[in-house]
Parts: sequence; structure tokens; C-alpha cells
Amino acid sequence: MILAIGSNGRSAVQKSSGKDWDRIWVGANIATMVAGAEPYGNIKNAALAVKGDRIAWIGPADEGSREATAHGIPIHDAQGLWLTPGLIDCHTHLVYGGHRVEEFEKRLCGVSYEDIARAGGGIQSTVQATRAATHRELAASATVRARQIMAEGVTTIEVKSGYGLELAAERRLLEVARELATELPVSIKKTFLGLHALPREFSTDRQGFVDQVCGPWLESLVAANLVDAVDAFCENIAFTVQETEQLLRAAKQLGLPAHAHVGQLSDMGGAELAAKWGALSADHLEYVSAAAARELAAAGTVAVLLPTAYFTLRQTTPPPVPMLRDAGVAMAIATDSNPGSSPCTSILLALNMACTLFGLTPEEALSGATRNAARALGAAADIGTLEVGKRADLALWRIERPAELCYGLGANPCAGVVYGGTPRRAS
Repeated sequence: MILAIGSNGRSAVQKSSGKDWDRIWVGANIATMVAGAEPYGNIKNAALAVKGDRIAWIGPADEGSREATAHGIPIHDAQGLWLTPGLIDCHTHLVYGGHRVEEFEKRLCGVSYEDIARAGGGIQSTVQATRAATHRELAASATVRARQIMAEGVTTIEVKSGYGLELAAERRLLEVARELATELPVSIKKTFLGLHALPREFSTDRQGFVDQVCGPWLESLVAANLVDAVDAFCENIAFTVQETEQLLRAAKQLGLPAHAHVGQLSDMGGAELAAKWGALSADHLEYVSAAAARELAAAGTVAVLLPTAYFTLRQTTPPPVPMLRDAGVAMAIATDSNPGSSPCTSILLALNMACTLFGLTPEEALSGATRNAARALGAAADIGTLEVGKRADLALWRIERPAELCYGLGANPCAGVVYGGTPRRAS
């Protein structure tokens, strides 16, 4: 019998031995990111063994090396690298056509995001380009962006639709998202962002559009196995609390979890709505009340903070992190990769900005791209921390301490990635 680190982050005796392993990494400093353990869940000079796509054992390097040698198990010498869970980008809009560089220039000249949207730009301009793009074109551009995200140690990406705003186009976006997981060594979570913006053809029939999204469109996409969760943009330039609730109710009836874009530009009560329906996450939250924060905590809804969007839009009211922290709301960090408000494919930059712009500690930020990001996707039982039985998604780093992942600007210290127990080739 050998020592293992179990699901409670503590040492336990495991009845398996090295003969059950497929491979082992030895000589690593491991940040398990298990809550309540040492800072970052640190284990110095450690080893991690895998069986199939699962973590089989974590313990001292010398013990793991002896056991692996005795049973002829392949040994990877980590040579003092740091090992963390594979990072998780839990909020992206990765599949779309075109770009919004012209709007970027306008915003720099003083035109607001809201004014651009109300003038027919913003999401609507991306919808036009996306509808005109072929499946092959959408897949090619999304693959480039996915590889850029993966290069920074990311092993799971959430991908939202929402730039089609008609059933055929929304289906195409979700099909591309599904294909990414078959073409690339990465896990993809597919989210139907049905209520993103009101398409022009429904400009005089808002309720008709909402009814279509929440009824036949959602049912059709679910039947095609294209939806893992739903989402809505609840904001004064998008959809009301009542319209958003219609989608969350429809998702609940189909057994689907939900996310919600809330509190980015104003406090409309969207955070309270997300808590009411037990949403996995409430995303943005620049504007949220203390009462809503308490409701989110009670519901177990994760606050997904998106600092690169805040930076790009030059917003001046950051999410109330101390209030969220005091209320006990779990905070995740993501890139919000999209063509308008966050043309970003760097999770490491998002971690830095979460610290420098929002005031998170490096440990909170890294938890936000591992443990809490997994919670935001409803996947905490499988990924997000390094524990026996979880999927062996690992990232290896040339760093001296975990906080370094939140420190560099433009640096990528990722030295390797293991996805489902198998070393991943460079992206």
C-alpha cells in the first residue's frame, strides 16, 4: 500500500500499487489547488501517477519513483517544474465571423459600447459576418483561437453561441464548438447563448423571438446533443429580467444548467435572478448589490469575473470583489474571448488583470481558472483540482512559485500539458 492524496486533500492509504499505473511524473512541485490545504494546495518534491485518463496517486517523489521503477512504469522527470491542474477558460465566445476593429477605433475616440450597440453595431455586426461565414470558415478561425488559448495550459474551454440569432446559424456555431473537441485535445463545454441580442428581423416582435429561443430552437438544439447549458445577456441593451427568466425556466424544464451575463453595465436584478434559478454562474458583475451577493453565495452560483472585457471597454466600476469575498461567493476568471469587448485569447493575461485591476490575490485568481472555473461549468467533480480519481488534466510550468502565473505580461511559462493522462503535443 502507498500514500495517496484523496478527494479531501489529505493523505490517505490507497489499496492500489504502482503496478496499476500507466505513467508517473516525479520531481514536481504540485499545486493541487485543493481548498483548505496549504497555499495553492502545495506539495513540494512530489509525484503524480495516472491510470488511463484518471489521477491514480499523488505523493512523495522518492516513493513514487521507487514504486514505478519496481513495476516498470514509464517515469517522466519533471525536474522541479511546477504542476497545476489544467487551466479552465469558463467563458468564451470563440466561434464567430469577422472582427470589430472599426468599433475598437470608435471607442478610443469616445463612442461608448452602448451607443455603438444602439446604432446597429456591436453584436449585430458580428451576427451579420457570422451568418455570411461558411462552416469551414468558422471552424478554421475558431481553431486558431482555441489553439492560442490551449497554449497557456488550458485543457477545458466553454464556448458560447449567440452570434447566429437564427436557428440554422446557432446550430452551425454549436456544431463547430462540438467539432473542436474532436479535432483538438481539449474539452469543450457548449453553451446556447440564445438571448444575446435581438435580431433585426424580430425588431418589432421581441416576444416572438424570445418564444422561439425558449421553445422550438432550444428543444431542437438539445435533441441534436448540442447544448450543455444555456445563457442570456440580461442588460439594458439586451434582454430584461423577465425575458431572461423565460429562458432559465425553459432550461430547467429540460434539465439544463444555466449561466447569465448580468451586471456588466447596470444592476437590473439579474444577479438575484441567477441565484433564484440556481444558475451555475453569474458573469461580469461590475454592478451588483450586497444583498444579491449573499443570494449568489447561498445558491452556490459562481461569479465569473471578466477583467479583459472591463479593460477593453475602459470601464471604471470594477466588480465589488471585497463584497463578493465577504459574502462567500466563489470567483472564477475567464477571457470572455469575443470580437467586440474582449478580443483576448490569454488566460494568463486575464489572471494578471484580475489581480491588478480587480484586487484578487494570486491564489484567488489561480483558483478562479481552476477550482472555481470547474464549479462554474458544473464540472468540479471531474476537473479543477489535482485529486485521486479526477481526470488527469495537468499543466507544467517553468516558474519558481504559483503566483508567477499572475505576474508576467506577455510571458508564457507553460512547459507542457497532459490531457486525460496523455502528454499533449505543442499547440
